[in-house]
Amino acid sequence: MKNKNVMKKMSCLFMAAAMTMSLAACGSAKTQETAGEAATEVAESAETVENTAETGKDASGKVFKVGICNYVDDASLNQIVENMESRLEEAGQELGVTFEVSYDNCNADAAVMNQIIANFEADQVDLMVGVATPVAMAMQAATEETKTPVVFAAVSDPVGVALVDSLEAPGANITGTSDYLDTAAIMNLIFAANPDASKIGLLYDLGQDSSTGAIESAKKYLDEKGVEYVEHTGTTNDEIILAAQAFVADGVDAIFTPTDNSVMTAELSIYETLAEAKIPHYTGADSFALNGAFLGYGVDYANLGRQTADIIVDILVNGADPATTAVKTFDNGIATVNTETCETIGYDFETIKETFKPYCTQVNEIVTAESFN
Repeated sequence: MKNKNVMKKMSCLFMAAAMTMSLAACGSAKTQETAGEAATEVAESAETVENTAETGKDASGKVFKVGICNYVDDASLNQIVENMESRLEEAGQELGVTFEVSYDNCNADAAVMNQIIANFEADQVDLMVGVATPVAMAMQAATEETKTPVVFAAVSDPVGVALVDSLEAPGANITGTSDYLDTAAIMNLIFAANPDASKIGLLYDLGQDSSTGAIESAKKYLDEKGVEYVEHTGTTNDEIILAAQAFVADGVDAIFTPTDNSVMTAELSIYETLAEAKIPHYTGADSFALNGAFLGYGVDYANLGRQTADIIVDILVNGADPATTAVKTFDNGIATVNTETCETIGYDFETIKETFKPYCTQVNEIVTAESFN
């Protein structure tokens, strides 16, 4: 575990907005729309910081204990935690308070997860943070009597798994950020790149709640289009490797995986097999592309981490009630292409970039690595 002090300066928000709006855009009309949305989001965040700074004068000198539990060690979830902690440190300096953070990772072990949560309760943390759906659900159950505030991060369907009553009004001691995935948008990219695709692979872990809704949406999309699909699932690294090999044998034209942590963890072990078989892997997060998948599509997880921290600050410093604090959602639309895998498959990146532009708001490029810099 590690302890950290925490904070954020308003100028950083505007610098971040400027950097975001300078990224490559997918289509001029969508770019203008995205830029406007980004400016609005930054303005709202700046107003929140200003209001919090005013309220925080009364909290100056206070120490708030925050317990963060990450579900598994993967690039996306780690990126969320890193940006959350960085944002909290900045906010603490700005407001003159201390966010004393205790962090741990359960590595997808339910027994370890429950022990970490029990330790947080024993330490009398002021707020718990659950990164990914399984941790958030365990924290919800553990705080049913104590009502310790819980903030979740990267829960794909908080209403569907009954974490909250609604996105607008969670209704209990829990709220947070969602990385809801627009499955149809990824399907559109598959057929934009290969209009003749006739067999699509669906790769996921049956035990991942974040995959359930997305896979059903993918099946519905493909059924309506009259395209055949093949499913292979896996929970362990070895099972997912076998699933990837099965897809090669099946002769699929492309593979879809939602924001599935099990597959994400195994991506470095399967991307070469798929790329060498000329099978593009379309996935629900840029971290997959970082680890070798052809394409990751979805939210900016660095920004999701910062926005999660803002909710934590609002609850602890401003006294916001989680029950009435809306779950934060994000506009999808950022496609990240691994240029090395793109070349191995036989696609030209510049051509693919132009092909994807009408279907997303940004096309970014990345090369294979184990973690984000």
